[in-house]
Amino acid sequence: MTELLHVVLIGFAILALLGVVFEEVIHVNKAKVTLFLGTVSWLIMFIFSPDEAHLLTVEEGLSESISEIAQLWLFLVAAMTFVAYLNKKGLIQNLIYLFLPSRISEPMLLFLTGIFCFVFSSIADNITATLVSSALILSLNLETKKTLRFAALVVFAVNSGGVALITGDVTTLMIFLSGHVGVLQLLYLSLPALCGVLVLTLILSFGLKGEVVINKQMTPIRKVDLFIGAVFLCTILLTIAFNALFHIPPMLTFLAGMSLMFLIARFFNDDDDDPILDYVRVIEFETLLFFLGILLLVGMLKEIGVLHSIVSLYDMMPPVLANYLMGILSAGIDNVPLTAAVLKSGIHMDTPEWMGLTYAVGVGGSLLIIGSAAGIVMMSKLSELTFGRYVRFILPLLVAYSVGYAGTYFMGHLLF
Repeated sequence: MTELLHVVLIGFAILALLGVVFEEVIHVNKAKVTLFLGTVSWLIMFIFSPDEAHLLTVEEGLSESISEIAQLWLFLVAAMTFVAYLNKKGLIQNLIYLFLPSRISEPMLLFLTGIFCFVFSSIADNITATLVSSALILSLNLETKKTLRFAALVVFAVNSGGVALITGDVTTLMIFLSGHVGVLQLLYLSLPALCGVLVLTLILSFGLKGEVVINKQMTPIRKVDLFIGAVFLCTILLTIAFNALFHIPPMLTFLAGMSLMFLIARFFNDDDDDPILDYVRVIEFETLLFFLGILLLVGMLKEIGVLHSIVSLYDMMPPVLANYLMGILSAGIDNVPLTAAVLKSGIHMDTPEWMGLTYAVGVGGSLLIIGSAAGIVMMSKLSELTFGRYVRFILPLLVAYSVGYAGTYFMGHLLF
């Protein structure tokens, strides 16, 4: 019975993936499909628990999954509210106009976008970086085909930018706390990660020959908007500092920042004409529901032991190849439980190989649009960006990922 149950649950996960892939064909929103199959999976596990001990295990697994989902949800609510407000008031657009020339070639614009996303995600989390970067793309008013190229680059660059910092990616922090890599080894990852971004930029720039004329219509910024913009910047910086020094979850710092934003709006009497709480209502709840469904499915796969069985790759091949494949697998399975499974398995690897795993699970999710938080957020922001359209970039993304991984491997063996 247990084996049959596992087959059914794995089938649900496959159906959910197919629902996302063929969303344009079946005309059913991906959030509805993943949420339905995710919740039904857990219902089945509760109903068909063979004994009381197993039921308690399922309860603990669901509680753990809900805790992780709640932290992500609350963080996204706070970050999206900040960005929705600042974007509506024109602050983000004005900042972009300050750094961009009035006329720029499309290849150069693509290059600057990649560098900006890489650097910004190094000082902020990848979700915030994606939200800001998506606002940049939308402000350019490019044709759809070119917009999709920029979107693919943003997802890859954002995931690459945070891989070398313990505050930039959860999996990086997990591997660091396990003692397998140190701060110095992680910092060296930024160079091959940047090389991967540059390679992808070069590939995607082929065929871009036009010139973009940026109509700089600066929006008047009020004092209250400047204060809230400063709170947003301080919230990002304090999130990094508090997480590194006191292990405070980013969600808590961002919620504190959002609450301060509400109070500032009330202090400036700005809440009467434009209630700031209304900005919570305009965030993309479809994205949040999609996250909920995906993470429930991943939690289910973790509960039935599918993720732990993937670690058997290390018994079948050298760690350098297994790490590379783990990165590719993270495009379809959440990288956090994958990394946790590797760390708990007791696998012995040297420092360069742990560096390779850090890069792989941090960047490999970029290969599919559903493989990372950055991809899912970008998909919610650009209606033209679907699973099928993103898959068209799989080859250049795989090349860039392979270049970055190879650079990580050789640099690790050269320096350590």
